[in-house]
Amino acid sequence: MREIIADVNPYQVRVALVEDTELLEVQVETRGNERLVGNIYKGKVENILPGMQAAFVDIGQDKNAFLYAGDIIEDPSEFDFPNEKPKRKEVEKIPNIKDMLKQGQEILVQVLKQPGGTKGARITTHITLPGRMMVLMPTVDHVGVSRRIVDEDERERLKEIFTRIKPEGMGVIVRTAAEGFSEEEFKTEINFLARLWERIRQKANLVSAPRLIHAEETLLFRSIRDMFTADVDRFFINDKEYFDKVKAFVDITIPELSERVYLVPEDEEIFDRYQIESKLEKAFNRKVWLKSGAYLIIEETEALTVIDVNTGKYIGEDNLQETILKTNIEAAKEIARQLRLRDIGGIVVIDFIDMEILENRQRVITELAEACKKDRTKCNVLGMTELGLIEMTRKKMRQKLSALVEKQCPYCQGSGRVYSDLTVAMKVRRAVMREVKRNDSPAYLVEVAPSVGQFILEKNAVKEALLPPYEGKVFYVKQIKSAHIHDVRVIALAQTNPKELCMHDVCTFY
Repeated sequence: MREIIADVNPYQVRVALVEDTELLEVQVETRGNERLVGNIYKGKVENILPGMQAAFVDIGQDKNAFLYAGDIIEDPSEFDFPNEKPKRKEVEKIPNIKDMLKQGQEILVQVLKQPGGTKGARITTHITLPGRMMVLMPTVDHVGVSRRIVDEDERERLKEIFTRIKPEGMGVIVRTAAEGFSEEEFKTEINFLARLWERIRQKANLVSAPRLIHAEETLLFRSIRDMFTADVDRFFINDKEYFDKVKAFVDITIPELSERVYLVPEDEEIFDRYQIESKLEKAFNRKVWLKSGAYLIIEETEALTVIDVNTGKYIGEDNLQETILKTNIEAAKEIARQLRLRDIGGIVVIDFIDMEILENRQRVITELAEACKKDRTKCNVLGMTELGLIEMTRKKMRQKLSALVEKQCPYCQGSGRVYSDLTVAMKVRRAVMREVKRNDSPAYLVEVAPSVGQFILEKNAVKEALLPPYEGKVFYVKQIKSAHIHDVRVIALAQTNPKELCMHDVCTFY
C-alpha cells in the first residue's frame, strides 16, 4: 500500500511518500522560502565570461544566476524521440557565448538548480512547463516518451497521438502518468499548457527585467501533480483549509482519485500518527543498520557522497563468498532507498565488500541499477572501478534533505570530530605555563569542560599538567557545564582560598 502524508503548518510543509510502512521520500518546504526551481524570470545579462562559456544574469535574487552556454540545450537522455535522433552538441561546437548574448540584454530564463552557499541559481533558456501527463517544451520541436513506459504498443500509441496534437513548433515530453489515457484527455492538458505559455510570453513583453514571470507550484500541489498517481492508495492531510484546496484541485485534474484524499484532525501530529517522525530522525544517521546485521556508513561531502558497506553482526553460514554476496545485494537495495530518502544528488562512490567472483560483482551492479529504477530522479550506475568501487550519479533536482533541516555544527565546523580529553589536558598544561610566566600569583583557576575535568581527576594527569615545577602555588580546576570541550581558561588569583569559586560548578583544589 502506497500513501502520501502531508503535514501542513503555518511555518512549513512536509510531504512523505510511504510504501507498506516504509518511508521512501520526504520533501520539506518552508513558508516564504519556497524553492525556485521551475520559476520563470525575465532576467538581465550582467556579465559575460567567454573563458567560462557562461554569463551571470540578474533575476532579482540576492545573487546573480549562472547561465552556461550549454544550458540552452536540452538533455533528452531519459526519452525516446520518433523520426529523429537526439542531437547533442559537443562542447567545442557550442557557439561562443559572446555571439549568443550581450551585456544588458533581457532574456527569458528558467531556474534549473537552487542557489546554495556562495552560488546563485543555475538557469536555462530552454523553458519547460510541466503538467500531470506531459511537459510542454515551447522552444523545441520534437516528441519524447518516458523510458519508464515499457510497453512498446503503448509507446507507439502515445508517440503517434502527441506528434499529431502538439502545438506547431513546440515539443512535448510524455510522462509516465499518461499511460492508458485517451487523446481527449491529452488535448485538455496540452491546450491548458499552451495557453499558460501564451500568458507567460505576454507578461514578459509587458515588464522589464529583473522580474518573476511565472512561479512553479508549491510543494503540496507539486506532490499532487507528480506523486499522486493511480498506484497511491491514500492521500492524508492535516489542514482543513488546504484539504479543501487539494480536494478541489484533484476534482479538476484527477477526479478518479478524489475519494482517496482524507482529512486528519488538526489537533493530531500527523507524522507521529503514521510513525514518520521517528523514521525521519533515522534518515540523518551516519550509520544505517540492515536487517541481516550488516550496516552502511554514509558520508556526505560537498563534492560527493561516499558509502561504505560492512558485514557488522552478519556472519552468514559456511560460504564466505555467499555471505559477502548476500550482504552486498541487501546493501545495494538499501543504498538506492537511502539516496532517494535523503535526496542525495551528484556523484556517489560505494565501497562494497570485496568480491572475488566476477559474476557476483556484476550481479551486485545489476541489483543496484534495478533498485534505482524505482527512483523518480534519474540515476546512472557507471560500473565498478579497478579498486572495486562502484561509481554512480543521481541527478541534483533540489537541495538534499540534510541541507534543508540541519546546519553545520558550530563546534566541529562540519568535521564531525573534536579533540580528545588527553589532547585538551595537554592544552591545559601549555596554558598554565604561559599564565604562570605572565603572572606570579599564589593561586590559579583553570576552567575546563566536565569531561576534561574528570579525565584530569581519573588519570591523575593533573600532576603532569598543572603542578610541577610550581612548588608553593595553588591550582583550582573548575568544571564548567556549559563549556565546549576545546575551551580552556586559566585565571591568576590574588588569594589561595576564594570561597565563591565552588558555588555553582564542580571545583577541585590541588
